[in-house]
Amino acid sequence: MRPTTYAKDSTALLFVDPYNDFLSEGGKIWPRVKAVADEVNLLENLRQVTKAVRRAGMKIFIVPHRRWEPGDYECWCHPNPTQIAIIKRHSFARGEWGGDWHPDFAPQAGDIIVKEHWAQSGFANTDLDQQLRQHGVTHVIVVGLLANTCIESTSRYAMELGYHVTLVRDATAAFTMEMMHAAHELNGPTYAHAILNTHQMLAALAC
Repeated sequence: MRPTTYAKDSTALLFVDPYNDFLSEGGKIWPRVKAVADEVNLLENLRQVTKAVRRAGMKIFIVPHRRWEPGDYECWCHPNPTQIAIIKRHSFARGEWGGDWHPDFAPQAGDIIVKEHWAQSGFANTDLDQQLRQHGVTHVIVVGLLANTCIESTSRYAMELGYHVTLVRDATAAFTMEMMHAAHELNGPTYAHAILNTHQMLAALAC
């Protein structure tokens, strides 16, 4: 298979859920991802990938989860297990530190902040597809959290809509390495057009 080329005008980075609760010490979910995040060098890899994307002149789309507010999900007929957990722990609470952007990954001028997703796919019930198409994007590079939930759901949906999908296996994390294995070794090859590590991604962006 020939290596993928990433044209500046048609490639975008999708950065999923760059919240303090996920990525910062003291975040509500950070303790559950910390071991895997440290093992794969998540934070530094995210810094390198975002820097390389900006240097290449490509767009960055911030793909945020719904910020919890009182009453969310409580009267729903079918909240999923993650949403039930959010009711209990108030993940990404609107107006609180945990629901703010990690300072290293806060949106910059020119970045596009997509409407918040309620479940796992950044496309479902949001404007992500419209925003990508209006900006001429055909190739998406997907990073952020979690590998086996929002990253996988967003990436699968992107493939279904006709986008070329690249996963960066060490620019994401999950609660266990088994979940990472499932995301990248078992499930990823069924929908992703490329699965790279950060070193390989940086080299491809430099071409």
